[in-house]
Amino acid sequence: MIPSLPSESYRSGYRLMWLVVLFDLPVVDPEDRKAAVSFRNFLLDRGYTMAQFSVYMRLVSGKEVAETAIAEIERSLPGKGTVQVLTITDKQYENLRTFRSRTKKEMKNPDQFLLF
Repeated sequence: MIPSLPSESYRSGYRLMWLVVLFDLPVVDPEDRKAAVSFRNFLLDRGYTMAQFSVYMRLVSGKEVAETAIAEIERSLPGKGTVQVLTITDKQYENLRTFRSRTKKEMKNPDQFLLF
């Protein structure tokens, strides 16, 4: 039997969620630094990618998966510092604007690729 494909609502930009983890952890003492590195590695091991220093992101398939991931983060919190988790839909993430520097650089679109 052929498994059915996920419904269109499963792949909807309103169902897919981005988890944004923002944290400010102390790193002055060796013990605190070790806890911060451990937390960062925890996020990397679970598929998060670094967007900026202390900001990690991961795309999940829905609110239920997001809640499970948030509970995992809560269980893995370091002893000190602040961790915040923001959830946004993929549709909201579409509106993200990224600026790389103050100088404007002309962006050239890639040349068209021709197939024969």
